[in-house]
Amino acid sequence: MWLETNGGWKLSKNQRRGLAGMGGRSIETTNSWNPTENSVAQRTHESLAKDINKDFQQPPANLDFKNKADRRRIFEINYAAAPWVSVDAVEAEASELMETDAADAERFFGNRIVAGSGAWFDMVKWADRKAKAPVTVSFRTKVCLGFDGSDNNDHTGIRLETLGQYQFTPTYGAASLPTLWDPRKWSGRVPRAEVNAAVDELATQFEIVRAYCDPQFWETEIDTWASKYGEKVFIKWPTNRIGQMWASLERFKTDVGNAESPFTHDGDETVAAHIRNAVVRSRAMNSLTKERQYIIGKPEEHQKIDYAMSSVLAHDAVMDAIAGGALEEDPDEYVYF
Repeated sequence: MWLETNGGWKLSKNQRRGLAGMGGRSIETTNSWNPTENSVAQRTHESLAKDINKDFQQPPANLDFKNKADRRRIFEINYAAAPWVSVDAVEAEASELMETDAADAERFFGNRIVAGSGAWFDMVKWADRKAKAPVTVSFRTKVCLGFDGSDNNDHTGIRLETLGQYQFTPTYGAASLPTLWDPRKWSGRVPRAEVNAAVDELATQFEIVRAYCDPQFWETEIDTWASKYGEKVFIKWPTNRIGQMWASLERFKTDVGNAESPFTHDGDETVAAHIRNAVVRSRAMNSLTKERQYIIGKPEEHQKIDYAMSSVLAHDAVMDAIAGGALEEDPDEYVYF
């Protein structure tokens, strides 16, 4: 609850300056925070500093707080080290609070980072689709690529998805870095040379059959990739086209939420955070279908959603590639004498 608006940021800085001058150290304890508020707790947890020990154990993500049996299991996990706490009493308070503010109940009693109303994705369903065991994608496997880029504020990310609908964040370079670029880690700007090197390596390591790339800020680079690897492979896919974006978002939600869908993912926690951040931004009604369209956006400037967009584009590319015959076997080539 230490926010900029209530003086919490200033209080925290003053305390830590005083501690530093006396050779002291600090410990922060808190309930889970509302990610839309950018509290001191959130800023500490998301800090890139190497000298912070973060002890933040959460109950399994596949447990649904709205389900009473799952909720009780969550409480039993959270209060296992506090046997003096009555789980029945916690359940009574939580169930009452859920009538007016379900997100608050899940944050305070469930120890989960939950945004307020308007969230785009059901994170329980996302957690359910994590692959049960680590997956190794073989050399020259057919994949589709999703790219959402920025310059110096938002993040830039590449997600890959196999034609079997396993989605993952690939790595590149000698250091095996993930293809997710936070400008804070690169002197304030997304490193275009690194992104280009990553695309070149991925095009060698895998067979990219289709790549959907949001062109904003990256027109030239996408043109270069298309000239190298095919104009029918690297395709500009503007995410500001409301009708097309809405349809892609809905297909992604449907396929992830469908228990019979083969879709799975690698459990990348940074990607999950971006998906959790995304909120619905309503737009006009479709004149033909009479359905209310929407796009997704950031609830606050510090809450990035770029990797969610990369994931949606990668999945859309896979489904379009399959529809275009990408699953068909390449014909054998014969030479007759």
